[in-house]
Amino acid sequence: MTTRPATNLYADLPAAMPEEAFTELLARPGIRIERIVSRGQVTPADAPMVQDHDEWVLLLGGTAGLRIEDAPDIELVPGDCVMITRGRRHWVTHTSAEPPTLWLAIHLGQR
Repeated sequence: MTTRPATNLYADLPAAMPEEAFTELLARPGIRIERIVSRGQVTPADAPMVQDHDEWVLLLGGTAGLRIEDAPDIELVPGDCVMITRGRRHWVTHTSAEPPTLWLAIHLGQR
């Protein structure tokens, strides 16, 4: 039997760039898991993210701020997780550049 090496979410983090770095880890019907690396990126105030599926995010490293419509702002530290239900406008209000902000995102019910 052939085995593949394990994936380490902290390995090979990309250097700073204008956009966040997304790495798909697993995709199956109805679910997608990805690693997101942010280094100071934020969501523009006039361009909230709105998704047609639920997203559960876990902060693995760094710090971040998250605003979800009709809810208080959230300050995230490693270990914090949040469910963002489909159709809700949300914004990343800040991310740390060093250490980088490292997210694990699980997209549920994606079409």
